[in-house]
Amino acid sequence: MTYAGFALVCVRSGTPLFLGPAASEPSWLGWAGVALGVLSTLSGAAVLRYGLRPALRGLLLALCALAGLAAFGLLMDVITLLFGQGVDGRASAANHVLAAAGALLLATAARPVDRPRDDDRAPAPSAASGAVHLAAWAGTLAFLPYAGMKLVWACGGTFAGVSGAQMREVSRRNGASDLWLALESRGLDATVLLAAVGVFLLWGLVRPWGQVFPRWTPALRGRRVPRWLPLTPALLGAATLAPYGVLGTAYSALATAGVMTMRRGDFPSSDDALLVAWIGTAAFAVYGLALTVCARSYWVRTRRSPVPAGRIG
Repeated sequence: MTYAGFALVCVRSGTPLFLGPAASEPSWLGWAGVALGVLSTLSGAAVLRYGLRPALRGLLLALCALAGLAAFGLLMDVITLLFGQGVDGRASAANHVLAAAGALLLATAARPVDRPRDDDRAPAPSAASGAVHLAAWAGTLAFLPYAGMKLVWACGGTFAGVSGAQMREVSRRNGASDLWLALESRGLDATVLLAAVGVFLLWGLVRPWGQVFPRWTPALRGRRVPRWLPLTPALLGAATLAPYGVLGTAYSALATAGVMTMRRGDFPSSDDALLVAWIGTAAFAVYGLALTVCARSYWVRTRRSPVPAGRIG
């Protein structure tokens, strides 16, 4: 209901709901947000009245997927705020937050009532299968070209026809925060630091130390890791980076084949821009898909299982 009301206010006031104030947004997008909120409200009321019937569960899951699409960009908002930058638009940022909350509530409502009992046991810490480890390695290695490119610029070198000084000027012109620019001036790139955090998260999902705090965390050593702690950023990252990377890679492939034209942007030529696009979108695509695989493995491996009746107590 809150989301429907917020979307309606944005539509009536002419405020862009999805694309930010700098973009021209068609009015039907805002009305689509209103429809999503209204349908979600009616579906929730129907579940309260008739119970979680199969048709209603399917509708809740479909609305959850649409809410997830509406929340696309939330991760980017969080990243920009972490480094002291402003979001593209307050209304679109609020839309991302409300849509993400709606997706979580819809997914929870669509789950059958099967809450863990006190006598259910948490599984022992375990590593993921070999295939999932391969996915983690793929996600890790995919960031190496991207990190190398960014570090060349951060250290003042030249890549794809653009020097580090030129790249810092581009960042300044695009509204980068003082913290972001200070890191670049010291040979550190904020996106490389975030990539390192992402790789750490990836391996936490596949190794046992992602389920029980290891020895190198003195205050928490030996305690169970709450499932939501790694799964929340993992699901958020997978929902953002996987589609962004896959669609971006497809666009790069079409540009390479000559079907579409890659815009030059801040680079000397379209070929330079295409090279950078391949490096970036391929890294996000592989990492996003790897994160999806590893998050699913973690979800399955950490589910509580009922203790057999004869073993209770």
